[in-house]
Amino acid sequence: MDGNDYKWQILLFKNKFKDIIISSFEHLSKLKKIDIYAFVIMPNHIHLIWKVNELNGKETAQGSFLKYTAHEFKKLLNDEELISYRVNLANKNYEFWQRDSLATHLYSPDVAYQKLDYLHNNPTTERWQLADEPSNYLYSSASFYENNETRFKFLKDLRLEF
Repeated sequence: MDGNDYKWQILLFKNKFKDIIISSFEHLSKLKKIDIYAFVIMPNHIHLIWKVNELNGKETAQGSFLKYTAHEFKKLLNDEELISYRVNLANKNYEFWQRDSLATHLYSPDVAYQKLDYLHNNPTTERWQLADEPSNYLYSSASFYENNETRFKFLKDLRLEF
């Protein structure tokens, strides 16, 4: 199914929204709640290779990430923009993230590296055309792996896990 079939919106197109995600990665990593091995932030979704280490208080690390980013997104949107994220649920008024995100267990180096390549190449696909090379896309860990760039201090090297 195409992203439009899920009514995915292009919320993450603006850098200020991507920066919120990076901020959450930094915070949860600093607290040692998660280890992040790879990521890419696309205009309407993210891909992430991470390991959850422990709860963040009473919440899962994923729950903390989703809650924090949603609250921050809401602060940046005006009333007119918020309308398209409105939901009628008992526990929330707005929904920014797809429920039941797809998680894939990386049970072998081959699977892990295939997923790593897939997520890093996402910005260069014909559909997105966000960069000519994976390492040229700013909101990705590709330059960490391809050029040993250390802009994102929270990244851990997936190659050291196998």
